[in-house]
Amino acid sequence: MLIHPWDSVDDWHRLVPGNDFGQLVTAGHVDGWPVIVPTHFIVEGDEVLLHLARPNPVWRALESDDRVVLSLIGDWTYVDAAMNSDPGDDPALGVPTSYYSALQLHGHATVIDDPEAKADILARQLAHFEPPGSTRVTPSPTIESDRRQLPGIRGLRIRIDHVRAKQKYGGNKPAAQRQGIADALAQRDGPGDRAAVAHLRAGSTSEEGAGTDE
Repeated sequence: MLIHPWDSVDDWHRLVPGNDFGQLVTAGHVDGWPVIVPTHFIVEGDEVLLHLARPNPVWRALESDDRVVLSLIGDWTYVDAAMNSDPGDDPALGVPTSYYSALQLHGHATVIDDPEAKADILARQLAHFEPPGSTRVTPSPTIESDRRQLPGIRGLRIRIDHVRAKQKYGGNKPAAQRQGIADALAQRDGPGDRAAVAHLRAGSTSEEGAGTDE
């Protein structure tokens, strides 16, 4: 992922809330290919916790290489040519781009099979994702239904070694031009536009893309 200075994010943890569903990508291969798994997860400090079904091919990939990348993309929208044209230029000849937030967490994964440890991961995930007042937050191998189902999953703990974090929202453009793009996106009000407008108006950093920098 290309990250220009005006795109970079120092505090990557702030990109996680609201974007806690991503794709887990393995370095190890199965049948010659990396495994890519869409999954919910939680981040605690510099660790990622999640669980997956036992038949998932990800476990075969991890047997050969424990390195993984968890990739997240959020608050994305397409900025059309006219919106992104520079002042004084013909809008019909503008260069379109995409605005988005992206986070890539690189680390080493440890497989968790101990029933109590798996239950602990589940409890942490349920506490994070379940609505307020939910009573389904304490799975345990001592509960009969949980005892039967826990063997069907495996836990995963990822130690984060390296992070690539980016917010691309016109950070190399003058403030007045960013405001103009924000106004145009607000008027269009399509999928993802409101989040991009909020970033633009808050002064989030980014770049003017040429469609080939992703």
